[in-house]
Amino acid sequence: MAAAATMAAAARELVLRAGASDMEEEEGPLGVGPDLQEPLQLGVLDLTSDEFILDEVDVHIQANLEDELVKEALKTGVDLRHYSKQVELELQQIEQKSIRDYIQESENIASLHNQITACDAVLERMEQMLGAFQSDLSSISSEIRTLQEQSGAMNIRLRNRQAVRGKLGELVDGLVVPTALVTAILEAPVTEPRFLEQLQELDAKAAAVREQEARGTAACADVRGVLDRLRVKAVTKIREFILQKIYSFRKPMTNYQIPQTALLKYRFFYQFLLGNERATAKEIRDEYVETLSKIYLSYYRSYLGRLMKVQYEEVAEKDDLMGVEDTAKKGFFSKPSLRSRNTIFTLGTRGSVISPTELEAPILVPHTAQRGEQRYPFEALFRSQHYALLDNSCREYLFICEFFVVSGTAAHDLFHAVMGRTLSMTLKHLESYLADCYDAIAVFLCIHIVLRFRNIATKRDVPALDRYWEQVLALLWPRFELILEMNVQSVRSTDPQRLGGLDTRPHYITRRYAEFSSALVSINQTIPNERTMQLLGQLQVEVENFVLRVAAEFSSRKEQLVFLINNYDMMLGVLMVERAADDSKEVEGFQQLLNARTQEFIEELLSPPFGGLVAFVKEAEALIECGQAERLRGEEARVTQLIRGFGSSWKSSVESLSQDVMRSFTNFRNGTSIIQGALTQLIQLYHRFHRVLSQPQLRALPARAELINIHHLMVELKKHKPNF
Repeated sequence: MAAAATMAAAARELVLRAGASDMEEEEGPLGVGPDLQEPLQLGVLDLTSDEFILDEVDVHIQANLEDELVKEALKTGVDLRHYSKQVELELQQIEQKSIRDYIQESENIASLHNQITACDAVLERMEQMLGAFQSDLSSISSEIRTLQEQSGAMNIRLRNRQAVRGKLGELVDGLVVPTALVTAILEAPVTEPRFLEQLQELDAKAAAVREQEARGTAACADVRGVLDRLRVKAVTKIREFILQKIYSFRKPMTNYQIPQTALLKYRFFYQFLLGNERATAKEIRDEYVETLSKIYLSYYRSYLGRLMKVQYEEVAEKDDLMGVEDTAKKGFFSKPSLRSRNTIFTLGTRGSVISPTELEAPILVPHTAQRGEQRYPFEALFRSQHYALLDNSCREYLFICEFFVVSGTAAHDLFHAVMGRTLSMTLKHLESYLADCYDAIAVFLCIHIVLRFRNIATKRDVPALDRYWEQVLALLWPRFELILEMNVQSVRSTDPQRLGGLDTRPHYITRRYAEFSSALVSINQTIPNERTMQLLGQLQVEVENFVLRVAAEFSSRKEQLVFLINNYDMMLGVLMVERAADDSKEVEGFQQLLNARTQEFIEELLSPPFGGLVAFVKEAEALIECGQAERLRGEEARVTQLIRGFGSSWKSSVESLSQDVMRSFTNFRNGTSIIQGALTQLIQLYHRFHRVLSQPQLRALPARAELINIHHLMVELKKHKPNF
């Protein structure tokens, strides 16, 4: 129906506008009937009066012409007027039907109208309410912004007040003197913990007041008097307490280490004095230095005097040198007793003084040693004395640094103020003792004791004794070198003719050297020193020359060789077995000398019984080498005599040779080695003799049948090899 209505309206409009000319001819000048005359007249007036409206009408007509229904009607050739009337009729029917529908639904429409009116009223009230709410929200937003601004300002004021309150609180806390502080300082003993706690509080308040006074705070004047009175009271009590502790050191038989350790618990007392009453702090420090310096000096002077009373009664003197003649008649195997005197050239058990266990062993107690009639060498006394000095010095230095709050140069100066007199006294005593000391081993052991104690002091982080160790070494090294040079000179100046009766056994001077050299080498291996090895090298050269000079006093070369071999072997044995390493220079040098003299002695030993055989073999080998073997044909008689002489006398000669060797050498193992070497050389000689006789010139010699088989000779000679 809507489409039909639209189509009818379009048709009507088209008819009215498209057929205007025909209607004008039939019905009048306006071209419409009486019912449509007025509107058409208005339309004509509009079209003639306003070109703009005509343009709009043209556009409207053009739009209707494009309608699908209009196009369809135009295509089929429908009469538009008839069609328009039909449409009008349909529209009237539809309108009447719609009116009947409206009448039937009039109550509903009226109810709907009432509902719409009520809704309009409700919506109007809601609009008013929302408008009021929007207005309220606008005012609330403004109030919130105002509150935010006020809150920000209040926050700033709060932070400023808190900052001011914190500063003022610190200032007030620093200036206010609580009752507990006053009571503790005035009434509590200094040994109570609360006194120490309140003293620290007093020190903090005094520092705070000084700081505020520097800033010009006027409130400090209100508490300055109270703090000053409390400070004076605290200084008085502390001074009396510390001085009483220091004076307790002076009591006889007092172990000063106990009160000294107790003072460390109250080290803040001195810090308080140092910050608040420097004059009193200096007084206490000076009193401590004066008291402890006297105590240490008295203790070490007494200990050193009693310690020297337990030294060996017999000590080395200036005549107890290596090259000095030994007038005492002693057996070869005899050794001095260590219970009665300290040996001069033998280390023995003396080297244990530098072992880790003995080095830091408890110090010697002189009166206990005297009751037990014990005696000690000087190095043992030196070790005990300096270990006590090291231990006490380390403890004293650490106490000074901690209690008196010093370090670096100030700590060194304060330490030497306390220990300086004791160290000077010890140095003078050592210098006095060394002036008459001729025991090189003792001095060398003391040097190594000092080197080890210096390392211990370094590990304990106590550098205050470094200068003292250098001074001690400056006394010991020159004395050691002097004693060593005196021994070198004594060996160099020794005249063998003044030594009395000589024999081929090892000389006591060479034994002294061997034991002395092995002792120094053994000690020096722990902390090597090149200067020591140079001096020992000089001594070795002089001893070698001395041995050669003494050997020259014997008339026969054989005795000379026996003497040399015995002495070289003895020195080598002591150096290798007792102390020195196998690869030392001394061992290598004496080993070469021993080998050379041993070979020469073997040749000298074989010369009397087998000299003819040796001479012939050497001559024959020379002729064969020169190509003159024909000259051997004239030696048949000589060769025959040598063959028969060797066959008849070799056994007795070997037996005599063995006995002679065993009588000549004190070291049976060395004698056995020489016999073995002689027999080996004899077998080699006889083997060479066989090769000479195998030459064509001597091959037909009848005496060759009397030659002893070389293997048989080897078997027989093995029977003569001694076993030790």
